[in-house]
Amino acid sequence: MTVLMAAMPPHERPRERLIAGGAEVLTERELLALVLRNGTHGVSALDLASELLAEYGSLGGLAVARPEELATRKGVGPVKAAAVVAAFQLSRRAALVAEESEVLRSGDDVARAARRALAGLRRERVIVLVCDAANRVKRTVVVAEGSLDQSLVPVREVLNAVLRHDGRAFALAHNHPSGDPEPSDADRRATAKIAVGAKTAGLRFLGHVVVADDDWQAVS
Repeated sequence: MTVLMAAMPPHERPRERLIAGGAEVLTERELLALVLRNGTHGVSALDLASELLAEYGSLGGLAVARPEELATRKGVGPVKAAAVVAAFQLSRRAALVAEESEVLRSGDDVARAARRALAGLRRERVIVLVCDAANRVKRTVVVAEGSLDQSLVPVREVLNAVLRHDGRAFALAHNHPSGDPEPSDADRRATAKIAVGAKTAGLRFLGHVVVADDDWQAVS
């Protein structure tokens, strides 16, 4: 039988538990229920959170759900869909800020710095890690998004992003939603053009990596 959160003892309600013990004590289901705020016709926010997590397989699956598909789900609608997507986006942006100032010394460093901006995406996304003279990441900039099977690496936009943010060095990364990190011929051609453009602009190009799930490969 469904028990609405308002009918639960105060010490068992997610909001009160969070205030008393911190967000760390809450389960994923409880945290999601707080984002949803309420359920629908006989279904509590906690039950709705459980249903969404089960439907998408995991928190990671829900994190990449598109707002328009969430909005059509019974009990969610556009308001709750927007809140869920916004919460995950805030988390991604906070992670990127935390990673800024990281020094890029190798392809591993580039892949690690890029992964949180690219993990779980179902469309290809190209990002630039803009660095200072000491190769410290100053900013992560999205320069392009493509279809599921096409990578778009805009050379001019990449260089402009670095110059616009007063970068002295930069690395490039994009994801392959297919799960295969093998660079395409187009990836290699774009990388060669960017290397030439960076030299002309007096910028240090630290490399280009393809991220796919937990794997990555350098583009050479």
